[in-house]
Amino acid sequence: MAEYNITDTVDITDVVCPVTFVKAKVALEELDEGEILSIRMNDGEPVRNVPRSIKEEGHQILKLIDNQDGTYNLIVRKTEEE
Repeated sequence: MAEYNITDTVDITDVVCPVTFVKAKVALEELDEGEILSIRMNDGEPVRNVPRSIKEEGHQILKLIDNQDGTYNLIVRKTEEE
């Protein structure tokens, strides 16, 4: 993750869909355009749904990192809201 200047992080491993996306969206709303959020989430449904939903919101997915422990970190750049 060192290649990105992470502005903030949110851990959504303790919640289930659809709350996972809601928590990620709220964290993104608190950032300014261009800032980067790292979202830690569990494998399975969150990994399938959260990146897709964030992309549909218009934000840029930079990287999905497999932590090799059943969790992933999704690195997202906030883009201008239309």
